[in-house]
Amino acid sequence: MNLTFNSESIFPPPSLPPSLPPSLCPSLCPSLCPSLPLSLHPSPLHPSVPPSIPPSVPPSLPPPSLCPPLHPSLCPSIPPPLPLSLHPSPLHPSVPPLHPSLPLSPPPSLPPSVHPSIPPPLPLSTPPSLPPSIPPSLPPSLRPSLPPSLPPSLPPSLRPSIPLSPPPSIPPPSIPLSLHPSLCPSIHLSPQLSVNSPHSTPLSSKYLYQSHLHTEADEHAIQHCFCYTSTVLTSTLAFQKEQKLKVECQALLQVAKNLFTHLDDVSVLLQEIIVEARNLSDAEICSVFLLDQVSHELVAKVFDGGVVSDDEVEHILCVQKEFRIPADQGIAGHVAMTGQILNIKDAYSHPLFYRGVDDSTGFRTRNILCFPIKDENNEVIGVAELVNKTNGPWFNRFDEDLATAFSIYCGISIAHSLLYKKVHEAQFRSHLANEMMMYHMKVSEQEVAQLLETGLEPVDEIHPLFAEFTYTPRSLPDDNTPMGILSMFEDMGFINTYKIDLHTLARFCLMVKKGYRDPPYHNWTHAFSVSHFCYLLYKNLGLANYLENIEIFALFVSCMCHDLDHRGTNNSFQVASQSVLAALYSSEGSVMERHHFAQAIAILNTHGCNIFDKFSRKDYQRMLDLMRDIILATDLAHHLRIFPDLQRMADAGYNPRNQTHRSLLLCLLMTSCDLSDQTKGWKTTRKIAELIYKEFFSQGDLEKAMGNRPSEMMDREKAYIPELQISFMEHIAMPIYKLLSELLPGASELYERVATNRVQWTKVSHKFTVRGLPSNNSLDFLDEEYELLQSQGALGDDSHCDDTHCLNGCLDDVVGGRSQ
Repeated sequence: MNLTFNSESIFPPPSLPPSLPPSLCPSLCPSLCPSLPLSLHPSPLHPSVPPSIPPSVPPSLPPPSLCPPLHPSLCPSIPPPLPLSLHPSPLHPSVPPLHPSLPLSPPPSLPPSVHPSIPPPLPLSTPPSLPPSIPPSLPPSLRPSLPPSLPPSLPPSLRPSIPLSPPPSIPPPSIPLSLHPSLCPSIHLSPQLSVNSPHSTPLSSKYLYQSHLHTEADEHAIQHCFCYTSTVLTSTLAFQKEQKLKVECQALLQVAKNLFTHLDDVSVLLQEIIVEARNLSDAEICSVFLLDQVSHELVAKVFDGGVVSDDEVEHILCVQKEFRIPADQGIAGHVAMTGQILNIKDAYSHPLFYRGVDDSTGFRTRNILCFPIKDENNEVIGVAELVNKTNGPWFNRFDEDLATAFSIYCGISIAHSLLYKKVHEAQFRSHLANEMMMYHMKVSEQEVAQLLETGLEPVDEIHPLFAEFTYTPRSLPDDNTPMGILSMFEDMGFINTYKIDLHTLARFCLMVKKGYRDPPYHNWTHAFSVSHFCYLLYKNLGLANYLENIEIFALFVSCMCHDLDHRGTNNSFQVASQSVLAALYSSEGSVMERHHFAQAIAILNTHGCNIFDKFSRKDYQRMLDLMRDIILATDLAHHLRIFPDLQRMADAGYNPRNQTHRSLLLCLLMTSCDLSDQTKGWKTTRKIAELIYKEFFSQGDLEKAMGNRPSEMMDREKAYIPELQISFMEHIAMPIYKLLSELLPGASELYERVATNRVQWTKVSHKFTVRGLPSNNSLDFLDEEYELLQSQGALGDDSHCDDTHCLNGCLDDVVGGRSQ
């Protein structure tokens, strides 16, 4: 080890007695170079060090009293009583003087013979090429341990740069020197003996210092020092922590302010959460998923486009088509399931990370901090995912703590936003319920008593063909329809099976009847026809072999309620007109169908109308769930979505023990009941088309009044009914009944009747193509069409109905008169 050393810069020159020449006592204190293995040599000038060899001292050398011990100020760690003085010895030139400023010449009183024996200050190491200068009086056994001396001609400016340690070729001194423990506390020193020299004697242990021999004064001094330093250090750390907490609290308070001002809209709230989370953590991208408890999926509707300025946020953060992932997959799914924060420093090395998105977009995901969002019940309601720390290599512990605190505000704000939404929905429902009650009168007890006055009428007394597919339910007078519903309940066994009170059932039927408005087609007559077709399926196709009894009961009640409070307009019109219904249900889709189900629940909750009051809690909930799914199936958009599943089920074979198969079959049966007018005779089909398009054209007129352009089927000036009907039968009706005939073999005749009506519409279209299009009013066209076909004999008879009076007499009166 090469060291340059200047003792003057560390210790001041010692104050020596005036009578002592400085050149005689320049002992080197061990504290000046703890790493230098200096050789301790016996000094003839000081009796405190026992000599290991007989010294050769000239007679003129002054007595030992002239060389006092080392001054205490040079080594304060050595107790003053200790006689530790190390002096330059004329026998060994390797010990340099203590301070270069001390004069090296002896006092005039010394004999000149002493002068040559005290060499000038030597450099701290000697080049190997210089011959050693060993005094003749030194025993040969010690000579190998002596370092070589430098010639006097060496310039003093070179001496400080010479390394302190001897060259590697020179063996270590035979007389070891113990360093003071305060200079090197990591070295444990103990008394040693020289094994190289027979003349060496052990140094007294009182001159060798152990590490455990620090004085009590040293310990008190250190403790006193650390009392101040520890206090300062603790205060500094506490101040830094308080500063961090202050910044964090201020940021979170601002976050709370920003979040709680957007509780009225969940989408806007999620946008704000993304912005605040990204700003707090200095993340590049943030994503927020909400947990859908029903489908068990994580749903994201708001997406982050990256780091942008405040002015550009509205262009990047936007509500798009929702994105769904299973709640048990990926990093977000893992956090949603465990409820624990997950900090990933290297995304590509984590097993849950999916690199496909990065590969397709070119984006590089470095690190991820994903944390759960919980409500007040500590239940996970969502997950937030921060990607790529911008001002550091990864997200640290402070980011984790900040995310945990931030998630609390997110959970509270989202929970309150959802609650706020439910309150508004409840207000809308209350408004709609009040509107319905104002429009319809409540059922009086007199009406109930009058309906049950004569008891339940058997179905065969209503009409001999009442339980046949050939029967047309629209032929039944309107006042007799409630009794027809009660008779079907009785014939299907629901009253006895579920212990339904007759007064409750009668009140429920009358309430449902009054729950319908009077548009041309979607009225109570339509609901009764749909319910009757469900009864026909049960009686003629043996639904009990395909479905559970409670499922058939739910299907029948749903047929009664499936168009409650229909306004004569479809879902598109409700959304375009921004109606109250659209505000309530548009986010979920199937606006009208959800309203129909809500009205059915409102009737069931009316006093004296709950026909499920004898159900257990489990069966009651299942009944409501079945009704909801069945009524939503009347939306043709829903039917088109599940039609491939229906085809696969038909190809694989129906399994009544499969819950999915039963659910799909219920949806198919509901749709076939809803379109059952297409399975009747030609007169009924033609009259139904007139009612449907009358309702369509009325909506088209409203759309024109709003400044919108209606679709062709809604526009009375553009609609060509034969072609529209042919398209509807080919793409909707016929595939439904063909699929039904594959699942239920007895339904094949229904498909044949629909195909026959389709042929009739083809004939109508062909005749008018030859004759020319009718007047601009398409409803008048239906009358012209009927007269033309009747005069040419192309109409045919309703051979499926044996009741001539029903066909020729009352059908037009019932269909055209009562449903107006």
